[in-house]
Amino acid sequence: MKRIFLTLITALSITYSYAQSPLSFNSRLESVTVYSTGAELNHKVKVSIPAGTSEIILNNMANAIDESSIQVGVPSSVTILSTSFSRDFLKTENKSPAYIKVEDSLQIVKRELNKVQNKRIVEENLLVLLDKNQAIGGVNTGVNVAELIKVADYYKSKQLELRNNIFSLKEAEAKQQERIDRMQQQLQELSLDKTGTTGQIVLQVMATAASNADFNVSYLSPNAAWIAFYDLRAENTSSPLNIVYKANVTQSTGLDWKKVKLSLSTGNPSQNGTAPLLSAWFLEFGEPQYAYDRKKQAYQNRIQTMEARVPMNKEVMADAAQPVLSQLQGKVAGVSIIQNENMLNASFDIEIPYDIASNSKPHSVTLKEFSQPANFKYYSVPKVDGDAFLMAEITNYDKLNLLPGEANIIFENSYVGKSFIDPNATTDTLNLSMGRDKKITIKREKVAEQTGVKFIGSSKKQTFTYEIRLRNGKKEAVNLLLKDQYPVSTDKDMEVELLAAEGAAINKETGVLTWKLSLKAGATETIRISYSVKYPKDKNILNLQ
Repeated sequence: MKRIFLTLITALSITYSYAQSPLSFNSRLESVTVYSTGAELNHKVKVSIPAGTSEIILNNMANAIDESSIQVGVPSSVTILSTSFSRDFLKTENKSPAYIKVEDSLQIVKRELNKVQNKRIVEENLLVLLDKNQAIGGVNTGVNVAELIKVADYYKSKQLELRNNIFSLKEAEAKQQERIDRMQQQLQELSLDKTGTTGQIVLQVMATAASNADFNVSYLSPNAAWIAFYDLRAENTSSPLNIVYKANVTQSTGLDWKKVKLSLSTGNPSQNGTAPLLSAWFLEFGEPQYAYDRKKQAYQNRIQTMEARVPMNKEVMADAAQPVLSQLQGKVAGVSIIQNENMLNASFDIEIPYDIASNSKPHSVTLKEFSQPANFKYYSVPKVDGDAFLMAEITNYDKLNLLPGEANIIFENSYVGKSFIDPNATTDTLNLSMGRDKKITIKREKVAEQTGVKFIGSSKKQTFTYEIRLRNGKKEAVNLLLKDQYPVSTDKDMEVELLAAEGAAINKETGVLTWKLSLKAGATETIRISYSVKYPKDKNILNLQ
């Protein structure tokens, strides 16, 4: 009986604890790790926990959370019974001060517009009334000239006054409507600011004794990301290439990140990390689906039985799973940034606290800056584009942990345009386009006197000759990789012959011609290519040129 009584008291105390009002505490955002998609947010919360079981609400969390990623660090005297996430509905209608200011101004302008529209309508109605009452006197009543002139002057002046008023009011309406349109666009932009639309983590906890404690909370939110972009700088083709590695960070988690410790990672925690497996691919003639499923299941069972017979060395597997870490440390503009690398990704730990607003706008963060030896050369395909492009070749680029991204190009202290870095190359050398150089002129023209058609029996033979003229207008010699092409036959009735290529490396499979040229300062050079195509004269080749 005593045991039953104690059990009843315990159950009643737990029920009473749950029936109590939940305890609410505000969290403080300490640090954020931003991934290519999503971010891990880390909070600290100071809580006062009563003895027994209670419900605790942790406020100021992100507005969207992957619930499976929630982790809460608590003292050993506290046991977490359950965790859940909910939106803070009391704050969903919160608006930023800037939004409220514009919204109030918009209401004022709309009221002013309504007043102007009312005035215009009244004036237009008066004009209609005036037009309907232009009959002077009765049918059998005559009007003398003096009265007629007086009435005519009145109608003239009144109509002119009304029409001028209507015109002015329409102009005022247009201006007010323009102001309204601008304000609505501004409101649309300000609506991206998700500050105030936050979330809550609800905990059911049980404590052995009342205490004050620090809870450490971390979770993943999808509403943040970063992308890489770069500045590529070179003084000239003899100097090394200076690469400034930057990041554009955006977030709309509902929380303004204020003075947080920021890390950027090249990983993606939301991506499925399970390696795919292939099962046998059975082809059957008209067999029902259940037969296919039966054979597939039998095959998979057989594979699992075989795997079970293979002994596993768990210690070796555990050792193999440990990441190999390396650490690079440097400073960018006096800011200490530590780059950590493991087998799967790299991260950049920025030592100074950062502020990033929850408005979906990109926030620039400089990650690192380094000088890289580069081999500069020019590249041109005048058949496609008549300009010469400066290319920077760098080796050992895999150590730089570059990501695909846009790059600003500054060459010889001048901004020359944008390029794109794609480090996912399969070669040992990474080619970076440094933009067009107008000081190298290249012209490709058809030589008319050596281009024509000849008829040979039942065939015709077309000959094409092109001349490529190059001039180096720079003060120093340049190396130029020049490419052109001749056609490749796809039919036994087509005979293609390369007549002249003047020192080019020839790829017979693709028809690509490559010249490696060295042009001295102020020098000119001319290259000529010629080819012929012979085919039946009763046929046409549409893309022959």
